[in-house]
Amino acid sequence: MAEELAAVFFVKKGYTVLEKNYHAPCGEIDLILTVLDTLVFAEVKARRDNGCGLPQEAVTLRKQRQIIRAAQWYLQKKGWCDRQMRFDVLAIDFSDDRRPVIEHITNAFDCANIWV
Repeated sequence: MAEELAAVFFVKKGYTVLEKNYHAPCGEIDLILTVLDTLVFAEVKARRDNGCGLPQEAVTLRKQRQIIRAAQWYLQKKGWCDRQMRFDVLAIDFSDDRRPVIEHITNAFDCANIWV
């Protein structure tokens, strides 16, 4: 449900969805998108309450490494190693029964600063 909501959110913002729940041997990427000339690897995190912290706090260093490895796999398979890219996080808070609160964190982490 959260990933479908995220896909709709991104499409409304002008993104094109290339892949949903992309599985590589080293991990999974929730959404792979393009906007203008940038390839975007997006992690979607959702919470019904904040008792365990904010959704975006669940994107740990370990999770970031896993996403980066899966992105590298995807880029190699497509032959797109020279594409401009970034890693985004879409945090969805479902604690308000009336409507979810969505926070889009652009360039949430950088593979240059993370040893994989």
